[in-house]
Amino acid sequence: MAKREHIEGVPGRYWRKLDDGRVLCELCPRECQIRPGQRGLCYVRGVTDAGEMVLTTWGRSSGFVVDPIEKKPLFHFLPGTPVLSFGTAGCNLTCKFCQNWHISKASRFDVLQRPATPATIVRMAEAVGARSVAFTYNDPVIFLEYAVDVAKACHEAGLKTVAVTAGYINPQARKEFFAHMDAANIDLKGFTEEFYRKLASGHLQPVLDTLRYVYHETDTWLEITTLLIPGKNDSNEEISAMSRWIVEHLGPEVPLHFSAFHPDWRMQDTPPTPPETVKRARRLAMEAGLRYVYTGNIRDPEGQNTRCHACGELLVGRDGYNLTRWNMQPIGKCPSCGTACAGVFEEKPGNWGARYLPLNPEAFSAHENG
Repeated sequence: MAKREHIEGVPGRYWRKLDDGRVLCELCPRECQIRPGQRGLCYVRGVTDAGEMVLTTWGRSSGFVVDPIEKKPLFHFLPGTPVLSFGTAGCNLTCKFCQNWHISKASRFDVLQRPATPATIVRMAEAVGARSVAFTYNDPVIFLEYAVDVAKACHEAGLKTVAVTAGYINPQARKEFFAHMDAANIDLKGFTEEFYRKLASGHLQPVLDTLRYVYHETDTWLEITTLLIPGKNDSNEEISAMSRWIVEHLGPEVPLHFSAFHPDWRMQDTPPTPPETVKRARRLAMEAGLRYVYTGNIRDPEGQNTRCHACGELLVGRDGYNLTRWNMQPIGKCPSCGTACAGVFEEKPGNWGARYLPLNPEAFSAHENG
C-alpha cells in the first residue's frame, strides 16, 4: 500500500471525485486515481485529507537561469535574446533516457530551494533584460496552475512566455495551458507507440494531438525536438515517416531539431548518438519537405544555420549559441528573393550569446509587498 502523508498546496484544476473516495486527475492522459494523502505519478499533484486535488509546487522552483533562447531550443523566436528559465520537480512521463532526471525524477523537495512568486519572477526577468520566461527543465504541464499565474504576470509586464514540454496533456487542460504561451518547443520523443510505451510509459497519440492543436488552434509559435537514441528511434524509416507526418499535418515551415543522445539516467549502457546519425536525420527530414531542420549536441555549423528555403541565402548564421550573421531585411524576409522566413522576428536580433547566468530569487523578493 502506498504511503499516506499530509499533503498541502494550492487548489488544483482538472480533477473529479470517484465513488470509492479516490480522486481522478484529468490533467494528463495518465489520469492517475489518487487516494487522500497520496500523490500522482508526477509527484507534484496530490490529494489532501479532505479529498481535494492540490499542486504542491506552486511558487517553488528547482532553479533560475538566464540563458539563450536558442538553448530551449527555439531558433525562429526572437533569436539571440536572453530567456529566464526555470522548472519545478517531477514529471508525468518516466523516460529512461531523461537528460534532466535529477530534477524531473525528484521525489523529495530538497531540490526545491528557490521559492518565487510570479511578481518575483517578473522582477528577475526585467532586471537582467530577459525578453521571455521559459517553463522548462521538467515538464510545465504538471505545474499548470503555477505556470499560468506566472504567464499572466509576464504578459502584464510585456514579457513573452515559452513552454518546453513533451505535450502529454489532456484536451481541456491543453486549451488553458497553451492560451498563455507565446512559443513552445514540444518534444516528439519518437514516432512509434512502442517507443513511448517501453521507454516513457506513455502513448504517442496524445502528443500528436497536442502538436496539431498548438499549430492549428493557437497563436503559439511551435518548434519540435527529437532526441535521437541509437537503435531506438533513429532508423531511416522512422525519421522519414515522422518528417512526412509533420509536413502533412502541421506544415513544412515548422522547425525541427534533431539532438544527439548521451548516456544518462537508466540508459547508461546505450552509446552516444554518432554525429553522422544526426546529420543523416536532417537530410532525410529536408528530403521529406521540411524547410528548417537543425542539429543539436554536435558540432555542425551548417546544421545550425537558417537559410532561405526558396533560394538558399544564409539568413541567420550560428556558432553554438552565438549568432554570427543576421540577414533578414525587411524583417523576417530573405534580402535576395523576398521570401518570408517563418518565425517571430524583430528588426535586430539579441546579443546575449552563450552566457549562462544563475539567479537567486531571494535577492529580488525583498520588496515583494512594498
